[in-house]
Amino acid sequence: MRVDLVLRHADLFLAGLVTTLQLTFWSLLLGMIVALPVAVARTRRIPRLDGLLRGYIFVFRGTPMLVQTYLIYYGLAQFEFVRDSVLWPVLRSPFYCALIAFSLNTGAYTAEILRGALETVPKGEIEAAEAIGLSPLQVLRRITIPAAFRRALPLYGNEVVLMLHGSTVASVITIQDILGAGRTLNGKYYLAYEGLLTAAVLYLALTFLITAAFAFAGRRWSTHRRPAAKRRGSP
Repeated sequence: MRVDLVLRHADLFLAGLVTTLQLTFWSLLLGMIVALPVAVARTRRIPRLDGLLRGYIFVFRGTPMLVQTYLIYYGLAQFEFVRDSVLWPVLRSPFYCALIAFSLNTGAYTAEILRGALETVPKGEIEAAEAIGLSPLQVLRRITIPAAFRRALPLYGNEVVLMLHGSTVASVITIQDILGAGRTLNGKYYLAYEGLLTAAVLYLALTFLITAAFAFAGRRWSTHRRPAAKRRGSP
C-alpha cells in the first residue's frame, strides 16, 4: 500500500470530496423540491395528473441512474435544437447534467417515501386541525407534512446514503469526484487498489456521519414528542 502517494495527492481527494458533497447536497435538495409536490398530488389522486406522476416515478425508479445520466449528458447533445437553445451552456456541463439526472432520480424515490408517509398520518389529527378552523393548506403545512417527515425520516436517511453511493456515477462523465480522484491516482501511477481503497474509506466515513446524523435527529424528534414525565409525588 503506497500511503505516501495517497498523502502526496491529498489535495486531489479533497477536491473530489468537495465535488461529491456538492453534487449529493444539491441533488437531494432539488429532489426534495420535486418530490414534495409530487407526493402530495399522488395522495390526492388527481385523475389527469396522477398518470403522469406515476409514469415519472416508474421510469426513474425502473431504470439505472447510469443510463439516465448517459441519456441526459450524451443523448441530448445529439439534437441540434438543444445545442442551439439557451439551455446548452447548462446541458453541455457534466456537473449540471449529472445534477439533473440525480435530482430527478432521487426525486422519484423520495416522492414514494413521502407518499407512503403522508398516507399513514392518522385521520384524527387532520380532523382535529380542521375542527379548529385551519384551512386545507394550513392543515397540510402545519400537520400533515411535519407528521409525514417524522415517519419518513428513517427511510429518507437510507435514500441519502444511497444517493451518496450513487453519485459515483458522475465519475464516468469526467467529473472528478471521490471515485474519480481514486481512479486518477491509480491511472497515473499504475496502481491496483490504493486510489480505490482511499475512495472507499472516504465513502465509509461519509456514510457513518450521515447515519449518525439521522439517528441523532430521530432520537431528538422522538424525545420532543414524548409526554412530559410526571413530577415526583404527583398523583
